[in-house]
Amino acid sequence: MRVLGVRRMPAKGEAEGSYVPGEPPPAGKSMHRVQEGLWRELLNMGVFVETALRLSVSVLCEGRLDLVDEVRAEEAEIDRWEVRIETECLRLLALYGLVASDLRRVIAAFKVNRELEGLSDIAENLAKRARKLHKEPAAAPYLPQLGSLAEDAMRVVEQALNALKNVDASLARRVITADNAVDRNRAILLAQLKQAVRDEPDRVSTWLRLINSARNIERAAEHGASIAQAVIYLKEGTYPINVEPGEFGD
Repeated sequence: MRVLGVRRMPAKGEAEGSYVPGEPPPAGKSMHRVQEGLWRELLNMGVFVETALRLSVSVLCEGRLDLVDEVRAEEAEIDRWEVRIETECLRLLALYGLVASDLRRVIAAFKVNRELEGLSDIAENLAKRARKLHKEPAAAPYLPQLGSLAEDAMRVVEQALNALKNVDASLARRVITADNAVDRNRAILLAQLKQAVRDEPDRVSTWLRLINSARNIERAAEHGASIAQAVIYLKEGTYPINVEPGEFGD
């Protein structure tokens, strides 16, 4: 069911006419309430981006070509959403004398907003490539491995958004470590595809589409790790340099 592209209804407990990012703040609206409205919209955008990315994985790995147009339409709406949130971040920085945690929150929102828009672009790219890949029998043996890589990347994104929602720096650090595992698994698949290029150069277009799809999936995990870094900055005031090894369940 389509939900993007419609006017956002007031959330439970939110009065009609409440502040919406991208619109002028009502007279007397406190800086804190404006920030809360911005943060709520950012979290909502995260939910929609995660959904769009999962749809694109279904298109690529399950052959759900009927979902391609939906993914592309949602990407266009998310682009507009990203512009509205970025505009509001800049408005907050210009109109209010933000310091300490308030300033970090707006900077983190600005960063996360860009990462979410990048994830939306990846969703569209994966969906577009799926049409041709599913017409090429030579690609079929690699789709399960690509799907496994995509599930690992989706887990990184999902946990990054959970860390963002709960401002959980400990979970954010585990997300960054999990991104490294996605990198390693993508390298294994890449080695196999490079060998396929050498063995069957006449099918190079198929192998390149698979390589590009794997790279996009890896980039999705990288965006998740970047969101996790923003969470650590929001919570602690510094960006992480080194992260101790660990798993989500630790």
